[in-house]
Amino acid sequence: MADASKPPSSIPIGVAAIATLFFLAATYLGLIGLLMLASPGTASMALGAPLLSGLELAGPYMFLLMAGVGVLIGWGLLRLNNWARRAAIALGFIGVVMLVPAVSAAAVDFRASLLWAGLGIIVRVMIVRYLYQEPVKRAFAKD
Repeated sequence: MADASKPPSSIPIGVAAIATLFFLAATYLGLIGLLMLASPGTASMALGAPLLSGLELAGPYMFLLMAGVGVLIGWGLLRLNNWARRAAIALGFIGVVMLVPAVSAAAVDFRASLLWAGLGIIVRVMIVRYLYQEPVKRAFAKD
């Protein structure tokens, strides 16, 4: 049980930045999902491909579901819940694995998508690496 005289632990700036990325991605997916529901045919499902890695083919409800998951993980990160740290790490790993074929295909003929897919891998690896650091793990440890 935590001591009432102890000040609450502060949120590391990196965790806040990662949570913000989750909130931004969730907002993007949520807006596209709502637009697709409100006006079918207005927005292409391909707009979600960089974040959904094939799940966008399931339609607007998958956009909204993943937006909800993103908000939940972002909220959990801000509350320093260890389950949210683990979920962010898992999504980072999954994202890297899903982007490898895109990088490989773009590297064959050196398309511009190589830059975006490569940047996506770099950002995801940075997130995973940051969340695995010992000081960050301690910030998520419950007293």
